[in-house]
Amino acid sequence: MILAQLGGALPATRWEMISTASPTIKLVLGILAAFSVITWFLIVLKWWQFRRITKQADQFFGELERTTRLEDAYRAVMKLVMSPYRRLLKEGVNFFSELRPGALQQTNPGRTEALTVTQLEVLRMMLAKEVAAERDLMARFIPWLATIGSVSPLLGLLGTVLGVMNTFLGIAAGGSGNIAAVAPGVAEALITTVFGLFVAIPAVIAYNVSVSRLGSFAGELEGFAQEIVGTLAREGRI
Repeated sequence: MILAQLGGALPATRWEMISTASPTIKLVLGILAAFSVITWFLIVLKWWQFRRITKQADQFFGELERTTRLEDAYRAVMKLVMSPYRRLLKEGVNFFSELRPGALQQTNPGRTEALTVTQLEVLRMMLAKEVAAERDLMARFIPWLATIGSVSPLLGLLGTVLGVMNTFLGIAAGGSGNIAAVAPGVAEALITTVFGLFVAIPAVIAYNVSVSRLGSFAGELEGFAQEIVGTLAREGRI
């Protein structure tokens, strides 16, 4: 390696620089390659998950629009595939049924005894807990994108620093300091910085997009939770 830096010509391609790189550079590049695979796997995974959630939301709210009463809406959406919206409605209705057994089956809900302030607050807290649980479930693996986006440039810089150090150590040992001796080693060392940025850029973009879509999803769930409470109040059940 040192001899190549002192007297060898600069490799013709980047692949030749990688194949002739030192073990340290190859180790850093291997880690960055693993980070790249993980990043693109997570990008595809989160894209598929958010796309599926969007389709489920369209189906769910489409069914809700066809109904006028809460119990009718409940029966309609229970026929759909499991989704965060279905789970939220199911938990809310089941919890309300525990507080007021048989209230949803009454033909005249206006005669239903109203929930106390404490019970209503507990109902809101339960819905908020379900929203947080669904948000956390959708947020799985998103922090990995932020971690990879932050660590990859630093790891690439580390590889560059180590490569430059090896180059100057080789120059010191060989006693030659001309540009022909320095250039091959420095060019090889900079490969890790390039790869670090190549991994970090899509990871950071995917993280920002995922966080934005996660915020929209959580806001939609929170709005639906408030709508559940509002529907109960409109129908005179609380």
